[in-house]
Amino acid sequence: MSLVERDMQQVKDLTLLQRFADVLEVGLAELIALPQPAADRPRSRPRKPTSATLTSTSAAEEDDVRRRPFMALAAAALFAPAVGEPAAHAEATTSLGGLEDLLLYGTDRVPSPRREPTSATVAASLVASRREFKAARYDILAEALPGRIAAAQLLGTSEERGRNVAQLYNVAVRLCIKAGDNNLVAITADRALTSARAGGDPLVVAEAQRMVSSAWRRQGSLARATDIVVVAAEELLADTSVPEASRLATRGALYATAAYTAAKSGDRSYAHALIREAVDSAAASGRISGLVEGAQGVALHELSVHYELGDAGRAIELARTIDPTSLPTAERQARFFIDVARAFDQWGKPEQCFKALMAAEEAAPQEVRRGAVRDLASGLLRHDRKLPGVRDFAARAGVQII
Repeated sequence: MSLVERDMQQVKDLTLLQRFADVLEVGLAELIALPQPAADRPRSRPRKPTSATLTSTSAAEEDDVRRRPFMALAAAALFAPAVGEPAAHAEATTSLGGLEDLLLYGTDRVPSPRREPTSATVAASLVASRREFKAARYDILAEALPGRIAAAQLLGTSEERGRNVAQLYNVAVRLCIKAGDNNLVAITADRALTSARAGGDPLVVAEAQRMVSSAWRRQGSLARATDIVVVAAEELLADTSVPEASRLATRGALYATAAYTAAKSGDRSYAHALIREAVDSAAASGRISGLVEGAQGVALHELSVHYELGDAGRAIELARTIDPTSLPTAERQARFFIDVARAFDQWGKPEQCFKALMAAEEAAPQEVRRGAVRDLASGLLRHDRKLPGVRDFAARAGVQII
C-alpha cells in the first residue's frame, strides 16, 4: 500500500484492486477512475519534446483513456452486481463466401490482385492475417483471405508454398470456427495439414494438427480429437530441430486443446492431468524465452476446462486472477469474457453474465455474433426486466426477437 501511495507501483491485478477497495471502504469504480501511477512515466530529466515524443505521448494517453472504461467493465463483470446500459456498436457481418468458392472451385473464382504478388507481399499477408484475427476484424479478414491464399500458392519453392499456404489456412480454420461453419472448419483444417506437411516446418505442422483436432471435436469425435493433439505434442517435444522454448510453448497449446476436449467429453481426471501438463510446458517455455503469452493462452483454456466440467465457481476464481487488459489481443480479451459469461450463466448469475458479455463486446464487437453469445443472450431475455439493454444486445448478437 505504501508503494502505491508513493506512486512507485502500479496496480493492474483486479483481485488486488478489489482488496484495496475493500480495505479502504471505497467503490471499485472510484479506484479505477484514478489517474495511472507515475511509475509508467519516465523519471529522468525531461528533454525538449520532438514530434516523435509528442506522438508517442499522445498515443499513450489515448490508450490510457481507452483502457479505463474497459477496466471498469472488466471489474463490473467480475465483482459488481449492478447492471448499466451497454455501449452501442455497429454491426459487421462476416461472409465466408469467397473462402468457400476458393475451396470448392479453385482460384478461378478469386478476383485478380491489383498488383503482381511477390515474396514480400505474401510475407506481409501472413502478418496482416494474424493481426486482423487478433484484432477480431473478421469481416476484413474473410474478404482478404481467399486472395492471399491464392497468391501464396503461386510463389516460392514447394516447401515455401506449403508453409505459407498452411499458415494462412490455419488462420482460416480459426476464422471458420468463429463463424460457426463446421463444414468449412473441416475442409480448411485438412488443407492446412496437407500444406504444412509439404512445407516441412514442425511448428506449422503442429498448429495444423491442432486445427484438425478442433475440426474432429466440432464433429463430435472427442476421443479422436484428444488423441490427435496428444500425439502431436509428444512428437514435437522429441523433435530437437525446433528450439526448446518454441517446442514447449506449442506443446502447452496442444495439451491445453486436448484438456478442453477431454473436459467436453466429461473425463474429469484426464482433463485435469492434461491442463497441468499444459501449464507446466507453458511455464517452462516462459522461463526460457521470458514471454508470457503462452501461459496466458493456457490460462484461458484452463478457464474453459473448469466451465466444461461444470465447475463454474472454480472458473470464476481463476478469472479473478487474470487481468484482461494484460491479454495481448482483442480476440483473447473477448474470448476471456465470453467464457466468464458462460461460467456466470452456469452459476445462475444473469447480471454478472450480462456484464461479462458487454465487456466482451467492448473488447471486440464482432465477437458477439458468435453462436455461444447468441445462446447466452437468448437465455438472458427472460430477465429483460432486470437487465436494461439486454434486448438490444441480443439483437446485435443476431437473436431473432419476436
